[in-house]
Amino acid sequence: MSCKIKLVLLFGLLICVAGNYCFAETNYEYNKLNKGVSMKKIKQTAGKDQLGSFAPEFARFNDDILFGENWNNQDIDLKTRSIITVVSLISMGITDNSLIYHLQSAKNNGVSKEEIAAIITHNAFYAGWPKAWAAFNLAKTVWNDETPALSPKEQYAKTIMFPIGEGNTTYAKYFSGKSYLAPVSSEQINIHNVTFEPKCRNNWHIHAAKSGGGQMLIGVGGRGYYQEWGKEPVEIVEGTVIHIPANVKHWHGAAPDSWFSHLAVELEGEETSNIWLEPVEDTSYSKLN
Repeated sequence: MSCKIKLVLLFGLLICVAGNYCFAETNYEYNKLNKGVSMKKIKQTAGKDQLGSFAPEFARFNDDILFGENWNNQDIDLKTRSIITVVSLISMGITDNSLIYHLQSAKNNGVSKEEIAAIITHNAFYAGWPKAWAAFNLAKTVWNDETPALSPKEQYAKTIMFPIGEGNTTYAKYFSGKSYLAPVSSEQINIHNVTFEPKCRNNWHIHAAKSGGGQMLIGVGGRGYYQEWGKEPVEIVEGTVIHIPANVKHWHGAAPDSWFSHLAVELEGEETSNIWLEPVEDTSYSKLN
């Protein structure tokens, strides 16, 4: 589904719910299979582009199975997958464009120049010294070019459809960890995309209102949590919708091991205000997966 279609569907949802401010229950509509969606989504079309007419079945296996399913499996992070792939190719003596592609992917997935040098050196003792020399010649061209490796923030930004924005300095004192804020809409409904670095969360707080009010959260990317006072935390992933009633004490933020973004939709009400309270205790937060 294209980003434009996703955007149309998303704002269709907002229009449907904007007039109803009295949702009192918390809904979450994703399952545990989506845990870890913060990892960059791999999409490959090289098979279909180069072999689609000559070997369509091979092209399908390459794009849809190898890269579509295997590389997007969440049990191993992309940096580890890149290291495994590079080591496998070097061990087999493959030093063509396949290795160049995977060396570049390794760099983009966070492997530093120092790390790749140590990886190839270690592998040389097991796979062979000449293979290491050939791999180093290619690695030097990848890590010595002018394109810097993507930072974790830049890698994560590629996985979501909304901008991360600037550092959330205005409200930084109410957050444990670093967050970012990007305005999405200021007409009809105020909407911001709020992004949390791993382990970042806001303090307990209340959206006070005499009537109406409250807030709605829509998961955009990564993985995070929402918790109301006296209740168990609720996991938020891409597509999860959280309805926060007015005058309810709560917090929300990233999971300990994941970046996280949600749209924050402010619902209209009478005599509304935010009441910021104490930080979330490290002992209770550290128990989250």
